[in-house]
Amino acid sequence: MTVSLDQLEAFVTSAEAGSFSAAARRLRKAQSAVSTQVANLETDLGVTLFNREGRQPVLTPEGERILAEARVVLERREHLIGVASSLEQRTELRLVIAIDQLYPESALGGLFAEFARHFPFVELELLFPLMEDVSEMVREGKADLGVMWRQPVLPTELGFQTIGWVPLKLVCGRNHPLAKDRVEWEELKRHRQILVATRGAARDKQRMRIAAEVWWVESHWVILEMVKHGIGWAFVSDHVIAASLAAPELITPDLQFDDGDWPVALELVWHKQRPCGPAAEWLRRRFAAERIGARVTPAG
Repeated sequence: MTVSLDQLEAFVTSAEAGSFSAAARRLRKAQSAVSTQVANLETDLGVTLFNREGRQPVLTPEGERILAEARVVLERREHLIGVASSLEQRTELRLVIAIDQLYPESALGGLFAEFARHFPFVELELLFPLMEDVSEMVREGKADLGVMWRQPVLPTELGFQTIGWVPLKLVCGRNHPLAKDRVEWEELKRHRQILVATRGAARDKQRMRIAAEVWWVESHWVILEMVKHGIGWAFVSDHVIAASLAAPELITPDLQFDDGDWPVALELVWHKQRPCGPAAEWLRRRFAAERIGARVTPAG
């Protein structure tokens, strides 16, 4: 059994156009050539694809079933051509992007939908490590690009660009002692703080530590659940609070010493010794253009 792509194209186009003559016009071929290709396909498959008794050919039940399969084959042909074209342009086959949960997820859908339109043949893996775990993944080659909150000291192998700011809010549960009165700085030290944990070195883990007693949790969402149940207080971003089911049970205390917002810089990081291909370069520009928050500083 021999089935050619030209035969499948003639069959699918005839089914979609409604006649062999209309298909011939679309394909810029003679009608006789199209009808012959369809007839040869029927012979090769041993199946009648069209009922030709009326003025226009009508798909048989067998033809309906074969049509679905033929469309898949032709779509994969187009995909193969697209992959080959992408390779010719030296576009990456695959990218791994590591993004801290501090980056608003509401901005990611539109950004990566646009990426999919520009680079439909690039396989993408999105990972969501925390803080300095992001930079370690980029440094070790486990991720091509990273989005993270600013580190006091960045590994020298990495380049960076500040792409926005995310305000953190101090939150506690409704029945927590901090929820009752105006809070002074010293009071924060007396109550358990819940901080986001990384799996790497402990450098960043201490950056926002205030309380004497701390619990470390590797999820902003779980932190809010613990805060809701009065286990402790925490710094959490607005967008995480807004999306959490725990939000109605949370309080932002009245702070005597501050207005309650601690802006954290978001940075895009990459490895200086690993050149970015077209897809990674596009993502670098697009992340910078998103401009999360109010303040953006130049590249470093």
